[in-house]
Amino acid sequence: MSSENIKTIVQEKYGAAAKRATSGQGSACCGTSPASAKEGCDPITSNLYGEGEAGSLPEAALRASLGCGNPTALAKLVPGETVLDLGSGGGIDVLLSARRVGPTGKAYGLDMTDEMLSLAEENKRKSGLKNVQFLKGEIEKIPLPDNSVDVIVSNCVINLSGDKDRVLREAFRVLKPGGRFAISDVVVRGEVPKEIRKSMELWVGCVAGALSDTEYQQKLAAAGFEAVEIEATRVYNVDDAREFLKAAGIDADSVAPSVQDKFISAFVRAQKPAAKTFCDPPRPSTDSATKPRNPETGAASYVVENRRR
Repeated sequence: MSSENIKTIVQEKYGAAAKRATSGQGSACCGTSPASAKEGCDPITSNLYGEGEAGSLPEAALRASLGCGNPTALAKLVPGETVLDLGSGGGIDVLLSARRVGPTGKAYGLDMTDEMLSLAEENKRKSGLKNVQFLKGEIEKIPLPDNSVDVIVSNCVINLSGDKDRVLREAFRVLKPGGRFAISDVVVRGEVPKEIRKSMELWVGCVAGALSDTEYQQKLAAAGFEAVEIEATRVYNVDDAREFLKAAGIDADSVAPSVQDKFISAFVRAQKPAAKTFCDPPRPSTDSATKPRNPETGAASYVVENRRR
């Protein structure tokens, strides 16, 4: 499937979710049935936010949630920071981030779907928060300058991209030196047969395919990140996907050994290296072993600086 086809599918899926949320229905997830506003859709999107967090948000923001984690809680945001949410949807994680960074901080949300952006702006209005800005664009081409944000969060969105390497390079570009990458996403642990993996990825909504833990680590390192960590926050088993697999013509019991505990929601952390500090250049070594040698005599050569008396 091409990146453009994936993008179209994602826009249609999230546009429909925004319309459902606006009309008072919950998000469709784990299949085709809409979820209730606060209960979510078990086992992927349910119980991700505490009562205190949910109570501070507009109902429509909760109904539009299609995430698999709570990255804002795990990112340890502090007042004054600038945060960017990749694939911000109805704005739930942007609004939570804005509260955490306070009035001296800023929370950006980036989304490519008009319906979601419209819903997010309405949720922003209802929240009363002033330190929030939603941007239209793609996570593969972030419309922000280099070194402009302290923290990047995202909630089960990077797996939807057909060009994950570019997403991670863009994330690295806009982060300030020392900035943090702190996202929730679906991750595959170990080997899973191709046909079964595809069905499971469709079950969790990963139309472009989830990365394995090893792939995530390698791609983040290739983009320039360091201190990469992947922490499982929810582990799925074959019973969670039994009905979906049955509808796909797959016997859940027969594939259980290949699926059990292989698909997880994970918190993925990484950091952009801090800026190097420039100090006085190191003094040249006096060890003759490190000096260039005269090709004729073999003696160590020294350059004497002419000084004006």
